[in-house]
Amino acid sequence: VQLQASGGGLVQAGGSLRLSCATSGRTFRPRYVAWFRQAPGKAREGVACINSDDDNTYYASSVKGRFTISRDNDTNTVYLQMNNLKPEDTAVYYCATEAGRNCGGGYRDWGQGTQVTVSS
Repeated sequence: VQLQASGGGLVQAGGSLRLSCATSGRTFRPRYVAWFRQAPGKAREGVACINSDDDNTYYASSVKGRFTISRDNDTNTVYLQMNNLKPEDTAVYYCATEAGRNCGGGYRDWGQGTQVTVSS
């Protein structure tokens, strides 16, 4: 499976961005998809995940209420809508996926990352 993340950029605090993760290749379902991020000098952290079939979603406490993960199964694309962005959201954002129905397992396939920079 190949993943292509896009939509990053520079935005002021309080602004919004929408990231996209387009998947191709062996995109059979079930497959859960997640977004991760890594800031300079920090460990990678999970941001959000969406299940394959029931579309249940899970969020890190730091982004809950501000970020929304969604998926379009017709186009095999997963989105991360990010609102009320804060400087601490600055990081490289990655999407990742694994065959399976429910979030919580490992991730075999990763995208290349997209930079999000939030200025104060």
